[in-house]
Amino acid sequence: MARYIFITGGVVSSLGKGLASAALGALLQARGFTVRLRKLDPYLNVDPGTMSPFEHGEVFVTDDGAETDLDLGHYERFTGVPARKTDSISSGRIYSNVLEKERRGDYLGKTIQVVPHVTNEIKDFLRIGDDEVDFMLCEIGGTVGDIEGLPFFEAIRQFIHERPRGQCILMHLTLLPYLAASGELKTKPTQHSVKELQSIGLAPDVLVCRSEHPIPEKEIAKIALFCNVRPDAVIPAYDLKTIYQAPLAYHQEGLDQAVLDAFGINPAPRPNLARWEDVMDRLTHPEGMVRVAIVGKYTQLEDAYKSIAEALTHGGMANRVKVKAEWIDAEIFEREDPTPRLEGFHAILVPGGFGERGTEGKIRAAQWAREKKIPYLGICLGMQMAVIEAARNMAGIKDAGSEEFDHEAGGKRFTPVVYLLKEWIQGNHVVERKLGDDKGGTMRLGAYDARLVPDSLVAKIYGSTRIEERHRHRYEVDGKYREQLEACGMVFSGLSPDGRLPEIVEHKDHPWFVGVQFHPELKSKPFAPHPLFADFVRAAVEVSRLV
Repeated sequence: MARYIFITGGVVSSLGKGLASAALGALLQARGFTVRLRKLDPYLNVDPGTMSPFEHGEVFVTDDGAETDLDLGHYERFTGVPARKTDSISSGRIYSNVLEKERRGDYLGKTIQVVPHVTNEIKDFLRIGDDEVDFMLCEIGGTVGDIEGLPFFEAIRQFIHERPRGQCILMHLTLLPYLAASGELKTKPTQHSVKELQSIGLAPDVLVCRSEHPIPEKEIAKIALFCNVRPDAVIPAYDLKTIYQAPLAYHQEGLDQAVLDAFGINPAPRPNLARWEDVMDRLTHPEGMVRVAIVGKYTQLEDAYKSIAEALTHGGMANRVKVKAEWIDAEIFEREDPTPRLEGFHAILVPGGFGERGTEGKIRAAQWAREKKIPYLGICLGMQMAVIEAARNMAGIKDAGSEEFDHEAGGKRFTPVVYLLKEWIQGNHVVERKLGDDKGGTMRLGAYDARLVPDSLVAKIYGSTRIEERHRHRYEVDGKYREQLEACGMVFSGLSPDGRLPEIVEHKDHPWFVGVQFHPELKSKPFAPHPLFADFVRAAVEVSRLV
């Protein structure tokens, strides 16, 4: 039976609950325990799949095809434990499940209420995989006091009381604001946040206090006294230069020991932090620097491309260099020559996205990288734009484009070398899709196999001709143009096992030009950089040495 750690937040949002949860998971692993991390989000969307990146940041995708909160990316990057559909839930999904049961008659005509029906649904979700790991870490989105979060807090209250004593603890993150006028850290917001928790029947066992300034011992004692927490369970959390410093920083402040003490695990196994010491050594002692241009459409919000930014950092660590990623709005290249902005970069990355806005700029970026022989990595839409660029400028299909853009415009303007796939094989069944389907969950989602052409660049990078990567897209490159494009020098070096779906393209006369239909960034970790990103950065290093 797993022990449960519930992680809540107070005072303000964006304090770093996801990062604290991920770091704690990594520290428990370093002591020899097995962990699984989960996210409970109070918003009423069924999942983040249809939410704008400007609203919610990146959508993280699991192997089994769930569209989830970006915090699950942190969980995977810090623990290496692949997330599953059962590791992410929202109020929307909970209410949807309850209403489906009501319509089927599962409740036998009873009046449906938040308590017990909604809270029972949340508790059923929490119990999934209860016997698989030593610790289950469950992060609750939002802050205590949010009206939409109340069913989750009530469910947790019930869950804790239903479990054997000592099987659950609560970790609460708060903010200690600093008032420059008085030169003081103020503890009152933390006290009120804990009081709010206590008013709904929850009491924190561990307090993590975010602060921009050192927290004096007298303030820690004051927080412990007024919040009914042991002084050694009040853990300072200071700003860090890099998120990957978090496991070592939290260990230094005693977070993992406080958690184990709360469970009564004594003596606790000694931690092996060699993995994180190596990560920090590689981050803090680079032997060079490369500049990578990310040409995208959501560049105003870096969280929209969170996993890409982290995967580039991992690629830099693999090569012991610092990667300076710079964000460029693709729409700029629809008005300007790319050369003045792109020259001086050692590599170009074009990420995924939806819709036509900015795509002509991405196409010009791909063309510039191809013609200038600069390393290029196109991901999802970035691969499709590279194929369209080759079709227009190499294969003579001047009106090459995507069916996605025709659908948006309501007319046929392009020869669609990228089209909406109507059906494909997933596992042992056929998946069918229509243009008028709901947006949510109707993409090719999750892990799919691919076969690589022997002796291709990607086969050498992976060291294999069989790979499995995660997808999130509706449109595919049309394989019927393969022969025409390959005659011009583009190589279809990765295909689905049945040979129908192009997964990877390269340019054979280019030192490093790769487009992938999947999202390799989702599987990259600081202690295990994704091979594509590691080799992409290696190619950028080679360019930097020639400049």
